Amino acid sequence: MDRYVTGSVIRRLRESKKLTQEELAERIFVSSKAVSKWETGQGFPDISLLEPLAKALGISVIELLSGEDIRNRNRSFKMEKSSFYVCPVCGNVIQATGEAVVSCCGITLPPLAAELPDPAHAVRVETVEDEYYVSVDHPMTREHFISFLAAVSDQEIQFVKLYPEGAAEARFKRNRVQAVYAYCNRHGLFRVKS
Repeated sequence: MDRYVTGSVIRRLRESKKLTQEELAERIFVSSKAVSKWETGQGFPDISLLEPLAKALGISVIELLSGEDIRNRNRSFKMEKSSFYVCPVCGNVIQATGEAVVSCCGITLPPLAAELPDPAHAVRVETVEDEYYVSVDHPMTREHFISFLAAVSDQEIQFVKLYPEGAAEARFKRNRVQAVYAYCNRHGLFRVKS
């Protein structure tokens, strides 16, 4: 993993659950002295304790490692606020419609920040009857390519995975599409309004 749980995270989460060091220690079958050492930075919990520790604190192991307690605060969510995550190791693409801690290949992934297209990544959106034809004039070599195209509306995400040596194009239903995304494996995520 690229992160490991810190003492300040354990303390903050323990206190938010209104647990003493002794109560937490009892739940995971360690001494209160061990919990105290973790919280003061004099040691770390053994990896075998991560799952019981996360369970005792009422969160997932991923949340424990990220130091965040993810709760659904999205009472009035908008699909256009969806996030994309791409694993730099395997190329896996993950899409989330809310706040998330995403991990792949042992790496906690940050959400991609979309930018306006530059001339080398011009995203063309053409209307063809009831569809959008989306294309990017971009090299599609094994080393440098558009990995995916996506169209986001207020009710759904349409997604097309692309592969090297193929065409950087896709068709999407026009119904309520608000934005189109293109992801370059070297330069990141680009967004255009439809």
